[in-house]
Amino acid sequence: MGYWLNKNNPNHFYGRGHYLTLGWDAMVDFDRAIEILSNPTRREILKRLVREPHYPLQLSEHLDVSQQAIVKHLNVLEENGFVECEKVASQKGGPPKKIYTVQQSFSLRMDLGPDLFRMKHTPLPKGSPINLSSSRNMSDSAINIANRISGKRAVSISEGAGYISHIQGMLDSIDAERDSLVALHQHVLKRVSKTVDGEFETYNERSIVHTILENPTRPLDLDRVARDLMIHSNKRDMKIVVEGIRGHLANTNNGEVFLPADSNTPLPWWVQG
Repeated sequence: MGYWLNKNNPNHFYGRGHYLTLGWDAMVDFDRAIEILSNPTRREILKRLVREPHYPLQLSEHLDVSQQAIVKHLNVLEENGFVECEKVASQKGGPPKKIYTVQQSFSLRMDLGPDLFRMKHTPLPKGSPINLSSSRNMSDSAINIANRISGKRAVSISEGAGYISHIQGMLDSIDAERDSLVALHQHVLKRVSKTVDGEFETYNERSIVHTILENPTRPLDLDRVARDLMIHSNKRDMKIVVEGIRGHLANTNNGEVFLPADSNTPLPWWVQG
């Protein structure tokens, strides 16, 4: 499939560096993805393209948008790695035409509440259905579907509709549980935020503790914290502040927290040796 973009162009997706490298592939970053997808016409274009490849004129007719506007939106999507195009010969003997398909494959999630703000941007797993079924991340019924559609056997519309209905049901169930967990997460943050306010006097200390609470098992990135708080003191001073917070957190643990865990469950970084 052809790809007619100059990747050395600083205005191009690859030239600007607005992407995460995944092997030989690239995924546009969260902020840029949100910016691109905020436009409803671009979202409608992507909805059409995931069904089948389209020419700009087709999109213009189906979406009731001028072809000039469609081409501008396609250029934005192409420059940012969302779509790619292939030149195909015209059936009427004219010049070749560009036909567009979707290139990106990722999931965007954002959770917002009075005590919660979380963003996650992840690539979707690649590989054949057999590879997915061996990843151990799916239920037995999902693995059964993956095994059934492996190979080159044609899948009928009725068979495919049955599989899709089952998968959508599983996704709805996962989403419902996830929504409940996100709400629970928010309740925990609300309760612990009161403790943070009561035990730490300065804004910087409270901000660092809240950064820790974003992912308690991940060691703190001092450079990131300094940038977020616009702290201009040296790294040694920052480390002293963080070590003080670490000691406070370790000493105030009353030992009354019991959670199910196994040998692979990571400890909070401030209680690790």
